[in-house]
Amino acid sequence: MSVTVTTLNNGLRIATDPMEGVRTASVGVFVNAGARHETQDGHGVAHFLEHMAFKGTERRNARGIAEEIEAVGGHLNAYTAREQTTYYARVLADDVPLGIDLLADIVQHSVFAETELDKERQVIIQEIGQAEDTPDDLVFDLLQEITFPDQTLGRPILGTPESVAGMPRAALCDFIDGHYAPANVVFSASGAVEHERIVDLVTKAFGALPAGRPHQMEPARFLGGERREKRELEQAHLALAFPCVAFDDPDFYAAQVYTTLLGGGMSSRLFQEIRENRGLAYSVFAFTGAYNDGGALSIYAGTSEEDLGEVVPLVAAEMLALTEAVTEGEVARSRAQLKAGLLMSLESSTARAEQLGRQLLVHGRPLPTEEIVAAVDAVDEAAIRRVARRVLGGPVGVAAVGPVGRLADYARLAARFRL
Repeated sequence: MSVTVTTLNNGLRIATDPMEGVRTASVGVFVNAGARHETQDGHGVAHFLEHMAFKGTERRNARGIAEEIEAVGGHLNAYTAREQTTYYARVLADDVPLGIDLLADIVQHSVFAETELDKERQVIIQEIGQAEDTPDDLVFDLLQEITFPDQTLGRPILGTPESVAGMPRAALCDFIDGHYAPANVVFSASGAVEHERIVDLVTKAFGALPAGRPHQMEPARFLGGERREKRELEQAHLALAFPCVAFDDPDFYAAQVYTTLLGGGMSSRLFQEIRENRGLAYSVFAFTGAYNDGGALSIYAGTSEEDLGEVVPLVAAEMLALTEAVTEGEVARSRAQLKAGLLMSLESSTARAEQLGRQLLVHGRPLPTEEIVAAVDAVDEAAIRRVARRVLGGPVGVAAVGPVGRLADYARLAARFRL
């Protein structure tokens, strides 16, 4: 089986990735618009819009949408990210037409009734409250805010209680008009699908949309800084951020291997040193967040008030050590972890459809699995040292929530990560 892509006259791209021996299919609408594309006075509109898509269309009310997909045992959902919004369905092969029809309906024909808007405002405000009551979630919102200050990229995806409470219906309509043009949309399908049939169904459902044009967004500026929120908690939640690479950077895969080696699993340096050797944290890990024009490497540790001051020097020591020396065995193990995760995900039609949709939005083409595996295999010790120096070559972001009084001041903390 192979990936096939067709572009409609209005610019909408349709991609399929058939899978042999499966009886289900995953279909999705991938929109190149997320929280980063909001205006200053429209904070939270991308996420609000995703919620409202399920609250009634010209043909279906909210209950009807839920009952229709569940009557065939299917699943319909959506999520909002900083640069993309995704709507997807998983259904049995015979119900693919219904899945596509439902997606087309909620994306194009939602009515945004005022009564539903009022109810959903309260739901989202409750969601924001839940995030604020979850310190290991809140600390990353704070980290994003101080890492990318005064930018849409630095704002919480959910919005704020104030911005959501005051969000008018017109803001949702304007966001769709400005960003949901076919030039910014990919329709992706995987599993028990046949390309020409999918093209036919999607053309009928989306082909009448006016073409529109790609949109622009504010450039990412990683500035760093600190944000501390003292709370009476059992643990101190610490998150650090360092400049990292964009999706199209030549070091993208080297950065993934580096992050895995640093804090991506139980054999990683941070886990072994901070948890296994010293018992200073139950949870400690690292991950990268890439964007179209930048990225960030983030590190998290949940530890006690007494041990917080010891964790930062250990993190700094491991990151500095990787600029000088790394073993071939560590690199090989991290490469294997990445490749296994990729290949295992290919057994899921939903993961394949999502991967295909993202690749077309970000790279403008599908990336063959063999190409990705080859890029990962090409990462060597020199590449790891190079990336290690890159992430320590700029500002540092620090966020902490809980009993954080023993954390060193920002100047002293940031100085530990200087080459």
